[in-house]
Amino acid sequence: MTDQPSRFVYVIYIRTTPEKLWDALTKPEFTKRYWAETWQESKWTAGSDWKLMIPDGRVGDAGRVLEIDPPNRLVLEWRVDFQPDLKTEGPTRVTYALEQMDQTVKLTLTQESPAPNSKVIDAMSNGWPHLLASLKTLLETGEPLIETTKWPEGH
Repeated sequence: MTDQPSRFVYVIYIRTTPEKLWDALTKPEFTKRYWAETWQESKWTAGSDWKLMIPDGRVGDAGRVLEIDPPNRLVLEWRVDFQPDLKTEGPTRVTYALEQMDQTVKLTLTQESPAPNSKVIDAMSNGWPHLLASLKTLLETGEPLIETTKWPEGH
């Protein structure tokens, strides 16, 4: 066990443009296809509220837009609201950094929590790789991975 803040970093390369990747990360018509039918609501300006909506209309996660520089960087305060045991831990910080590299875009996702041994980071670090693989597949082939297209029953 450590008293260091918790951190998860994931890097993926996607054959697309930064603009298309930005849209896929922020626009409901994309997120509903690869992110378990969820969508995000925000004015997408620094300081504005941000919500990840679950298909049944509940708020899944929420927070604020901390930094925004389309199509290069998005930083969100991210609080898990729909799972009480994770909500008590408080907010994390999620950063999407997009970098054009020839015909691909390098997407670096970083999620950080001030809490040592963060349960939120542990839980989400198990989901991010599959979700981002589905995003990559959607942008490169036109179809997401089937496993990430539906909200899990009972959640």
